Amino acid sequence: MHKSKANAAAAQGQPSTLKRGISPALLLLFIVGDMVGGGIYALVGKVAAVTGGAIWSAFLLALVLAIFTAFAYAELVTKYPRAGGAASYVHRAFKTPFFSFMVAFAVVMSGVTSASALAIAFGGDYLGAFFESPKILTALIFIAVVGMINFRGITESVTVNAIFTLIELFGLLMIVIIGVAALTAGTGEPARAFEFKGDASIPVAILAGAALSFYALIGFEDSVNVAEETKNPSRSFPRALFGGIAIAGVIYLLVTFTASMVVPTAQLTRSSGPLLEVIKEGPLKFPPTLFAVIALFALSNGALINMIMASRLIYGMSDQGVMPSILGKLHPRRYTPWVAIVFTTLIAMGLIATGDVGGLAGTTVVLLVLVFIIVNVTVLVLRRDRVAHAHFRTPVIFPVLGVLVCAGLLTQQSADQWLRAGGLLILGSALYGVNLLLKNRLDKEAAQSA
Repeated sequence: MHKSKANAAAAQGQPSTLKRGISPALLLLFIVGDMVGGGIYALVGKVAAVTGGAIWSAFLLALVLAIFTAFAYAELVTKYPRAGGAASYVHRAFKTPFFSFMVAFAVVMSGVTSASALAIAFGGDYLGAFFESPKILTALIFIAVVGMINFRGITESVTVNAIFTLIELFGLLMIVIIGVAALTAGTGEPARAFEFKGDASIPVAILAGAALSFYALIGFEDSVNVAEETKNPSRSFPRALFGGIAIAGVIYLLVTFTASMVVPTAQLTRSSGPLLEVIKEGPLKFPPTLFAVIALFALSNGALINMIMASRLIYGMSDQGVMPSILGKLHPRRYTPWVAIVFTTLIAMGLIATGDVGGLAGTTVVLLVLVFIIVNVTVLVLRRDRVAHAHFRTPVIFPVLGVLVCAGLLTQQSADQWLRAGGLLILGSALYGVNLLLKNRLDKEAAQSA
């Protein structure tokens, strides 16, 4: 935080910095919980429709692509361990407020669109396993509750995240155990996990599947937005970041292999709850309703982490002077960015009222991949900037590969996803223009009254 802002906050009796309440273990669970979220519970069937039974191949490629960009984030977050994430790094590299604002807005929207998609999924088929309720109304109530948990505090939020992460990991562990049991009993068909869709070439099928499965793998980038609230971030982040990606990657490969082996591909593609099909078809007797509860926890966890990220990014950009100062206000008792939390929650409610799961998930991927390209370029630009403390340094080849593979992923996104992302970015441009006009007006009034 700028010294003048810190002094002003102290003079008013307001907190001037975020509380460092995240330990290395909580950070690791934060990353794993964000990556191993609702996406894997919903996307297995959709990826199978593109790749065929070799679902794991698409997830493996998406994992490799994510690792390239993770190297860039590891260097930037340990070099500049403050809230603000990608937009803060871009602002430091290019010194262009509008560009920084648009990156910030894209990242915020990616988190909010992802949380909105998960909220709608929560109010739909999974909850419908127990009782019928108005999907949109349920999703709106759900996102409001997520906002209240976020407001309670970062320690409370990541503790809830840790609990939810353990629950959803238990659900995925059950899928893996079912896979082992199917192999032992001879009831599974391992050969099916190596079958590709017949009407497409294997490389095209894998790339198209990776573009879909990438939604389930994003989340590692959210962690950089809680850097200011992490204990010893320069040491903790690289270990937690790559450790979390490795854990999530292994889990995804085991789960997708099991799903293909236990359930026929056509059955997976028809289901809106594909992992529930594994529970029903597997050799072990595990209550389907209990698994549905676990899936609801997974959706809740993903939504919570995305909303934590969005609010902390808004706070960080306000701290940098790129966004209005009111969005950087901290609650005097909870030490949380309460205005930013309210702001992002209201946007999520608007998206829930007007969107659907598929469209919002696709929009999330488009927005984040665009940001990933910029982040990989930024880490190279900032190589000239030296800092006093030791930090992680990535080999140059990884950011270069990150740009290339992200560009490849963008070629697989549909026109409607591009249109929705474009519309949100246009909205961001309009908001920036309005904010700039108001700022200039206030500066002029202040000069006249002086």
